[in-house]
Amino acid sequence: MRLWSIHPRYLDAAGLVALWREALLAQAVLRGATRGYRHHPQLQRFQAMPAPAASIAEYLRVVHEEAERRGYNFAGKKIGSPRDPASITVTVGQLAYEWTHLLAKLKVRSPERHVVLAGSAGPEAHPLFRVVGGSVEPWERAAP
Repeated sequence: MRLWSIHPRYLDAAGLVALWREALLAQAVLRGATRGYRHHPQLQRFQAMPAPAASIAEYLRVVHEEAERRGYNFAGKKIGSPRDPASITVTVGQLAYEWTHLLAKLKVRSPERHVVLAGSAGPEAHPLFRVVGGSVEPWERAAP
């Protein structure tokens, strides 16, 4: 499961579809609708919020907006109610790590997109996240 901290506009089609599915699974976990993945490290930052289900709903809302912008037909009715969730902090180190991780994936899966993004200044965070100083987040499984 990868719940990207970077804005979904950077993802290729396969990445955006995967993110949608994984975030819907995360929503089910945070709602208590499934027993699997409850302890997945990617969920820790959502679980730490006062309203975890509202936070993942807001996360999904932005992913859905990106899908609509691209002309995809994601089922927005599957998203819970965001109810003005608090922002989640993410470190600059985590964003840099995710950017490098995404570029490596795109180099193989979508070389054209890789060329475009590799020449850019770097990622903007998903709007739910507020960027703070620091290195890679402690919940990140892979070593930087």
